[in-house]
Amino acid sequence: MFFLMRCLHHSGMDAKRDTHRAEHRDWVKSGGDGLAAVLIGSALVDDLGAAIGNFGILQANDMESARGFAEGDPFARAGIVETIEVTPLPDTFQAHRITDPMSVLK
Repeated sequence: MFFLMRCLHHSGMDAKRDTHRAEHRDWVKSGGDGLAAVLIGSALVDDLGAAIGNFGILQANDMESARGFAEGDPFARAGIVETIEVTPLPDTFQAHRITDPMSVLK
């Protein structure tokens, strides 16, 4: 199954985000220790270019695994994330069009 994950961050978290960025990237590369594959993801910014969160397209066995990936992210565990949205994508989602996944589902 494929999911859209959207994490919005509390404001004023730039320094804290910088502190946890390497752990966050390791979490993404590992797919949250195998909970999900991250097909694509990036930071979210406001209209002035300031960081406000992150998003990802995930492949996971179920909603529980996808949500576990999002909630286990070092950004979430450090209190940077204010809200997490995980939305199932339809069966017609064309994941094969993403050519360079960030991690793989184990």
